[in-house]
Amino acid sequence: MRRREFITLLGGAAAAWPVAARAQRNRGTPSIGWIATGDPVSYRDSLAAFLAGLRTLNYIEGQNINIEYRWAEGNVARLKELANDLAVRNVDVILAGGSSGALAAKEATSVIPIVAAGVADLVELGLVKSLANPGGNLTGFVAAAPENTAKRVQIFKEIMPQARRAAVLWNPGNSNSVIEWQVINASANTLEITITPHGAQSHAELESALAAIPQNDPDFVLVLNDPFMFTFRKDVVDALVKARLPTISGFREYVSDGGLMSYGPNISDTYRRAATYVDKILRGAKPSDLPVDLPTKFELIVNLKTAKAIGLTIPEIFLVRADEVIE
Repeated sequence: MRRREFITLLGGAAAAWPVAARAQRNRGTPSIGWIATGDPVSYRDSLAAFLAGLRTLNYIEGQNINIEYRWAEGNVARLKELANDLAVRNVDVILAGGSSGALAAKEATSVIPIVAAGVADLVELGLVKSLANPGGNLTGFVAAAPENTAKRVQIFKEIMPQARRAAVLWNPGNSNSVIEWQVINASANTLEITITPHGAQSHAELESALAAIPQNDPDFVLVLNDPFMFTFRKDVVDALVKARLPTISGFREYVSDGGLMSYGPNISDTYRRAATYVDKILRGAKPSDLPVDLPTKFELIVNLKTAKAIGLTIPEIFLVRADEVIE
């Protein structure tokens, strides 16, 4: 089944779920509003992790918990409308995926509790007062670590010491991407690389950027983190593998979909742990009393199949260090 057909099938199912959810909620079943920049395919791992987290707490979707899904399908501008709809429906708690989803949910309601997952620094975003005491109706689990942007380049240069030119694929409209860009721009001289930025905020711009990158003949491509790029990561890795260009990104999902390497926190784990805060809120806790959680573990993932496809040899001593090698 092709990806578009699969999205259509899941989208149809997601459209039906809220109807059943509202019918059951009238009988007292708690309702979670899910909002994310992507679609059921691009967020499949995050959603699976969240549902698994709920199951460990004895919540089964369709039995004792209902979820109203809202997918922006890569169109960040739709998030405001989707978040407002969840607020109007007065769900019990909102699970907001990514920084863009968290910003939209917070703008839509100051009353409904919000748990954000896979987000950038919530203090930097202006969504909480402090990590220890968020205040207001939002808390969450951070998956961004912009300071690791330079570290990813250092890791890459261990397998390709001669690399001197890097293309940077990023979304200049996303605050976390802007911070990561500032980090890599400030570190370029120290890292002995020349960087060429390729920005994209829409799918059309992304296609243009992916077409332009090979023309500059970079040694590798650094993909900066944001929900938009994460949503279209399969397009990104497919185009760059076709161009025989190695990539390094911040999340393992890129590598699972064919990218070469990633180094960073496990974004899906933030969704799994977000289920614990949803449970606490449904039991009466306030988001303002639940501290924002920061990433503490960072993982190095390598796709050896992709390395072979682009003709890159990765030293065995490097592979031994990896947390996971996809073969």
